[in-house]
Order: sequence, then C-alpha cells, then structure tokens
Amino acid sequence: MNKNQLKTQNKTGKGIRAVRALAGILSVFLLAETILLPLERTVSVSAGGIPEGEDVSIADTSADVLNENDTESLAVNVPEGLSLTSESVILMETESGTVIAEKEADKARPIASVTKIMTLLFIAEAIDSGKLKLTDTVTVSEYAASMGGSQVFLEPGETQNVETMIKCISISSANDACVAMAEHLAGSEAAFVEMMNAKAKELGMNNTTFHNCCGLDVTGHVSCARDVALMSAELMKNHPWITKYTTTWMDTIIHTTRRGSSEFGLANTNKLLKQYNGITGLKTGSTDEAKYCLSATAERNGVKLVAVVLAAPDTKTRFREAAALLDYGFAKCTVYRDDEAEFTLTEIEVKKGCEKTVAVALKSEFSHVFTAGEDLSAIKREIVLKDKIQAPLAKGDVVGEYRYSLNGTSLGSVDIICREEVKKLSFGTSFLKCKDLFFGAKEAKQPTEIRVNEPENGEKLSLTQPQK
Repeated sequence: MNKNQLKTQNKTGKGIRAVRALAGILSVFLLAETILLPLERTVSVSAGGIPEGEDVSIADTSADVLNENDTESLAVNVPEGLSLTSESVILMETESGTVIAEKEADKARPIASVTKIMTLLFIAEAIDSGKLKLTDTVTVSEYAASMGGSQVFLEPGETQNVETMIKCISISSANDACVAMAEHLAGSEAAFVEMMNAKAKELGMNNTTFHNCCGLDVTGHVSCARDVALMSAELMKNHPWITKYTTTWMDTIIHTTRRGSSEFGLANTNKLLKQYNGITGLKTGSTDEAKYCLSATAERNGVKLVAVVLAAPDTKTRFREAAALLDYGFAKCTVYRDDEAEFTLTEIEVKKGCEKTVAVALKSEFSHVFTAGEDLSAIKREIVLKDKIQAPLAKGDVVGEYRYSLNGTSLGSVDIICREEVKKLSFGTSFLKCKDLFFGAKEAKQPTEIRVNEPENGEKLSLTQPQK
C-alpha cells in the first residue's frame, strides 16, 4: 500500500469515527430534551366517560381546536370532547378491530418511518415460524449501508445478529438496519417490497402502496390511518413479544469491523414510553412530506388499543393527540370475553360413522368491544349446528356455530369444531355390527389359569394345570 492510499484510509477511518461521535452527542441531547422539558399536561378521563362539551385535548392551545367550518368538510367520527388538529387519525380496539373514533382515516398520504411496522411484522412472522432466529447473522450490504435519514451507521460487510437489527429498527428507526433485514429475508429490497404489498392486500389495507421498506419519501409511497392501524394490530396481536423492543427507551449496540469494536447508543423517539401509562409501542415517523406521524399502542385492564396520528403539524401534537385518543378509548371501552361457562355441549350425534357421537368444543374465545355502557348481562348465546353431520370427520372440522347477540343485534360467532376424528362406517364394519346386534357378541373364552409351584429342596420347577 503506497503512502497516498494509507493517508486516504486514515482519513476515512477518522471521518467515520467523527460521525459516530456526533451521533452519540445527538442521542445525549435527545435524552436531555425528554427529561428536562416539562411534561405536557395530561387530562385523565374518568371511567364514567367524557362529560359533554369537556375538552380532553392535552394542550390548552386554542390554535389546536378545529372550528365548525373545518370539521364539516372532513370524514369525521370523532367525539365532541376530542379536539384534534392532525390531518388523519383513528382509534381502534386491537383484538376485534372495532373502530372507536376516526378522522380522514382512509385518505392516502405518506407515513414516513411508520412504514417499518410492516418490516417488523415480516421479521416477527419469520421468527415465530422458525425460518429466522434472533441469533442468526445478518451481513450489511453496501446498498443497505448507504441509506440516508435515521440510521445507526452500519458499514458494508459488517455483521449483526437479528436481535440487534430489531433493536435498531424499533428503537432508533434505523433505515440501514431495515434494508439489511429486507435483503436478508427476501434477497433484495425490491423483492421485499413486493412481499409488503402482498401482505397489505391480505390485511385489507386498501389505500396502501409501498415503494421501500423504511418510509423514505418516494412518489406513490402512501398509506392511511386505517391501514396503519390494521398492520399495527396484526403485529401486536399475533407477536406480542415484540413489545420487549418497542418499549425499550435506550440501549446500545457494538459495531465490530476490521478497525475494531465501538459502542453506539440507541435512543427511542417515542416519548409516550416515558409519559403514558400502559404504552406498548409502537412507531414514530416524520419527513417533510409526511409531517409528524405516530402509531401508538397501549393496554390497560385487558383492553388493547391502537391510536394512529398522521400529518400532525409538530412532534408534540402527535404525542398529545395520540394520548388523548387512548385516554378516550380506555374510558369508553368495555371488552366482553366469554369464558365458555355457558357452553355445555360436549358431544353431538354423527351419522354413518364408526362412532355414534363425536366430542366437540369451541374453536376460540369470543370477545367484543362495547363503547356505550351496554348491559352485558343481556347477551344471548345460541348453538346452531349444521343440518347433516356425518362421517368422515377430521379433528378440527367445523360442525356449527355458537352465536352471540344483544337486543336482537348480532355480535358475532365462534365455530364449534370436532375434538377428534370419526371414520366413515365401512361395509365390513357395518356387517359385524349387524351380526353382533342380531346374534349377540360371542363371549370371550377365559384364559387357562396356570399356577407355578415354587421348587423345594432343589427340585426342578414344575407347572400344574388345575383340574376342571
């Protein structure tokens, strides 16, 4: 290596160390801002609901309040007590998908790094299916390392395990880690984006089109509040272990390259982690086009909610309006869950089967969200079986429904399934059953009793069959 090449390499190494040092300083300032700035005033909503006309907006700024002329042109289903300035919002109960409040929830718009929820969903699915392990090694490509925006400054050829990558995405919203994982799962970001769009269609995200996996502004890369809530609910409902990372406030990773090892700090941008009781995640995002976005998930007393705020005018507004939505939801929501105590059906008759009956059970627990103080003791249940239930039946086959209703309105149903297999009655089996029915089953011959006499005085062992 000549002197000029050596000088260039030394300058490059110093430049990278300087960038990392600057990133560390910025992380410290971010933490200081969170700790030192006064917390926004939070208005708690009583269990009895929000009194009519009471403003539950967290900030007392009149500029944040929409006037009547503004709301007339919006697709709005937001209670009077909530004052929201963000352009699109939605509040959804996670388990059932019930929408409690919304405003312009279907308007397609950029969502910035909130896009990464879909990337996390694919990572979680791969881990839970066994295709991926937290300890698997991921190699960073030159393309992944070149990502701009929020990053953890991964270098080409650097390796990290999957768990570290999840931390980088969940905590620091790292674009470089996000692309590295996309390439690891699909071979290329382009192939991964195709998977993202297919999953969006599967989840009913009708106003979503992805063009990258991290949310950088690209023409046509859009989603909406309702779609963000759908993918947020999918992640939190089916992969709850992800909250280990989405609730982490600060952490560190170790960069290991040919120049050695160095520590890098991670700081979460979701300030609700420090300010909101019951918060479980999920993802912030902001760009010039998307403005300030947030998907906030929380759980209290078994009620799980997701509040999505898109195109907020500033970062403080997205947090206080998400918190206000969650407060409203927890005050208004009651989740009914059936403990199956009333389901007494244990078996049903089967035609043309080797067995006359089959054991049955409910496929899953039933739950429903109520938001208007309904009398849950008035809920009615009804068993409805299929007209013809005959063999063959496999374990898990659906043979009916357990239906729920309140005051004549259907709430939903749960499938009634077989707990065991029932084979179809064959000609041979039918003949034997008929023979036994008409002639009686032949009594089985009792085995001959054989006694063993213990030998005495060294005599040989003998067997004695008793006389009849």
